[in-house]
Amino acid sequence: MKLIRNLLLIFCTFLTFNSLAQKIEIGGGFGAMNYKGDISPDFHPSFAQLGGHLLFRYNLKKDITFRLGANIGSIYANDNEVSDSFNKLRGQSFKTSIREVSLITEYNFFSYQYSRGHKDWSPYVFGGVAFMSFSPRDKPVSDYKQVGVIIPFGVGIKYNLSGPWDLNLEFGTRKTFTDYLDNLGGDNPALPRNLQNDYSRGDMYYYTSLSLTYKFITIICPK
Repeated sequence: MKLIRNLLLIFCTFLTFNSLAQKIEIGGGFGAMNYKGDISPDFHPSFAQLGGHLLFRYNLKKDITFRLGANIGSIYANDNEVSDSFNKLRGQSFKTSIREVSLITEYNFFSYQYSRGHKDWSPYVFGGVAFMSFSPRDKPVSDYKQVGVIIPFGVGIKYNLSGPWDLNLEFGTRKTFTDYLDNLGGDNPALPRNLQNDYSRGDMYYYTSLSLTYKFITIICPK
């Protein structure tokens, strides 16, 4: 009886793990980071810098998923490459390294789940909370914090390539609570007053990415 009980326990544990594994997805990819702030008040694709990421996704339902991610990359901008005459007069530039860890919820507009003989796809939206650290290439203009909480949100599309392999294309915005991503926030003593911007808005950055993910699914073999 003890042997039977132990075998049943092992079998139930295996079933539970097998059911949970089908909801787990891992992956990674690369993309481009862009910045919006004092030096680049508008979105400039020419300022894009390479970034990379890893992700762990838990598919709670066909339409709701949770995602843990880690991103690394850099942002860049140059006043001399912006059409605004104020920026050209100031002539500042920067490059800043970005590191990010995020916890995100995704909502799939279509029921997204792998099934045999069917390639699924769905657009989705996402939002969550993240922790960011950054470091400018040049010496900081003042003693400001280089860490902080940010709010990531955006849109994307998922496509099932084959079996457990999925492709994700995503555009995300990062709302930050700092104005120093460009190393130019607050009153910059290196610049005269007539070259000071309106620093009240804060900086933002974007991440456009392409991911390849693997879903742990059960393949039912024919008898």
